[in-house]
Amino acid sequence: MNSAVNNAATRTGGVISESQRNAKRTKADIMAMIDEAGVHFVRIFFTDILGRLKGMSITRSEIEDVLEQGQGFDGSSIEGFVRIEESDLMAIPDLRTFRILPWDIGGEKVAMMIADIQMPDGTPYGGDPRYVLRRALKRLEDKGWTGYLGPEIEYFCFGSDEKPEAVDHDGYFDFGHDDIGTEARKRTVNALELMGIPVECSHHEVAASQHEIDLKYQEAFVMADFAQIYKYVVKEISRQQGLYATFMPKPIFGQNGSGMHVHMSLFEGERNLFFDKDAEYHLSEMARQFIAGILKHVSAMTLVTNQWVNSYKRLVPGYEAPVYVSWGRRNRSSMVRVPMYRVGKEKATRVELRSPDPSCNPYLAFAMMLEAGLDGIENKLELADAIEDNIYGMSADERRKRGIHAIPGSLDSAIVAFENSDFCKRVLGDHIFNKLIDNKRLEWDEYRTHVSQFENDKYLKML
Repeated sequence: MNSAVNNAATRTGGVISESQRNAKRTKADIMAMIDEAGVHFVRIFFTDILGRLKGMSITRSEIEDVLEQGQGFDGSSIEGFVRIEESDLMAIPDLRTFRILPWDIGGEKVAMMIADIQMPDGTPYGGDPRYVLRRALKRLEDKGWTGYLGPEIEYFCFGSDEKPEAVDHDGYFDFGHDDIGTEARKRTVNALELMGIPVECSHHEVAASQHEIDLKYQEAFVMADFAQIYKYVVKEISRQQGLYATFMPKPIFGQNGSGMHVHMSLFEGERNLFFDKDAEYHLSEMARQFIAGILKHVSAMTLVTNQWVNSYKRLVPGYEAPVYVSWGRRNRSSMVRVPMYRVGKEKATRVELRSPDPSCNPYLAFAMMLEAGLDGIENKLELADAIEDNIYGMSADERRKRGIHAIPGSLDSAIVAFENSDFCKRVLGDHIFNKLIDNKRLEWDEYRTHVSQFENDKYLKML
């Protein structure tokens, strides 16, 4: 990255204060930043229901009109979007998301924005995942509350996209002196910070070639945008280094998979509603109800937080991924964990959901998590006692006596739990709810009828 691009990125999208970052930008501000940095193309991104980034590039000569009116496109070929006879949609750029990419593309400076999707008459499009999260957060805002999230997003960095072959042999928190994956991770952190996305820490994960970059906690809507940009930047910087980054939950048999533990808290102004100095574990009654809501709905919403056939190769005992519906503090076999309170860190009191994986759609997943917690609060759900024993070491009979059950163990089971949930249908809306079921049924049918190499190796000579 040359100094001109670095300077432009720092001025326009670099690390700035929260008040500056959240200041309302005007179209004139965006045009001035584009011209100052010499931007030739602006990429307009949006997200399909499966969480994949889609978009289009707009030239400098056309971007002013797009900022004013939006960009029309045919949504009939976007997964989970409209039918052919209803295909006209509008991408409306969110000015707050403007960022200059800290690398050139084809010798040109390029910026990006994230768009909301609307119908031609200006009404929100029900199939837009961003709209689902907006709707969920409006319920919190009506109560005067703000939801904050901090995901721990893990990924693998391989030598190519052909085979999941490791490029290092490091482990948890190792510093590899000749590790090209670690170099790519550091370059990724630098790029994220140049784009105004604060990073809390980064490190090597448990498995070979596995990494984690933790973003500093943000308001939920901002964090969903950041998560999408994060995945885009991780992949691009890895590609520039001759590597391939993947957020596939379980790419290597016998190794830990990649998770996306999500830390959550609710605030009223500057007050953390989850903290109570006089309560057990310093956990407020509201926080306990929030956890109870998560545990009540976690099985049904697993189709959203763990949406692929491969997701369920990670959700098995023995590899740190939680599968049993329970909560605890020190217990990392629990579905929900409450990090230990530190004196003077009241604002850091939070709950951590450990089952999601990084291949989920963050807009839909965050909406489900916050709505589940809110349901627990509104219905004053009672939280069962914390479980601090190792659940993986319990017998099935002991788990049954203690009321501990597992989340769905396959995509097929997750579909059934999801489609029987009125809660999931309400949160997502009819359009996304039904489209997601259709898509996942098709995926499961493709998987269950596929004859794998495992089957040929095991049965061909035997039977």
